[in-house]
Amino acid sequence: MSTEPTGDTLIIATPHDGVRLLTISRPARRNALDRATYGALGTALAAADADPAVRVVVLTGAAGCFTSGNDLADFQDSGETIQESAGLTFLKVLSTLSKPVIAAVEGFAVGIGTTLLLHCDLAYAGAGAKFRLPFVNLGLCPEGASSYLLPRVAGAKLAAELLLLGEGFSAHTALDAGIINAVAPEGGALDLALAKAQALAALPPLSIATTKRLLKAGVAATVAQTLETEAQSFHALRRGPEAQAAFAAFFAR
Repeated sequence: MSTEPTGDTLIIATPHDGVRLLTISRPARRNALDRATYGALGTALAAADADPAVRVVVLTGAAGCFTSGNDLADFQDSGETIQESAGLTFLKVLSTLSKPVIAAVEGFAVGIGTTLLLHCDLAYAGAGAKFRLPFVNLGLCPEGASSYLLPRVAGAKLAAELLLLGEGFSAHTALDAGIINAVAPEGGALDLALAKAQALAALPPLSIATTKRLLKAGVAATVAQTLETEAQSFHALRRGPEAQAAFAAFFAR
């Protein structure tokens, strides 16, 4: 496996021919996504999409954790505008990538750690993975076009339960909700994702790209619009008293 140095937040590797592996690496913060990590991810995804040697991208997290979601320390700085939002920029890159993206989830997948899976073509989770969408609990609203995509894959009632109550849920519930493709043995999500990536990398790339484009074509415009609409509401709520009180309570614990 070849590995490229990328700083402190992301490890880029080539475990197999045609497969680019991106590993979120902030283990001291449970791989929480700050602006630097979003930037590194967006840049790495765009580079993989432009590299003819790469046919499939696999996304995972270091130290047995996918990601605990947005780094709330960033949210205490309310100066970032929607146009400057590193998270939104990352989601736009991920949602429009032409090559297949496969996620391998172990440990925590919180907030955007779950919603980004809706933009991956395939996703696998270890049996012990823990998912949560705590936007309302933090005085926020859904992001990542999840208010549109989650009801499409999970159904309206389950989507409402997961987004409104913000309670944690298991890998098997994530499977029932259509967020992931399969549950692997605990610790086995990456092996399964890499096996699927190798299988995809061996197939005709133009056919793969065309099939992905056709699969996304019917919803692409709505997804793009929902990303923007949610971001407007999310950023307005982030600056508001409910969210700021929730952030303060979180850091006081």
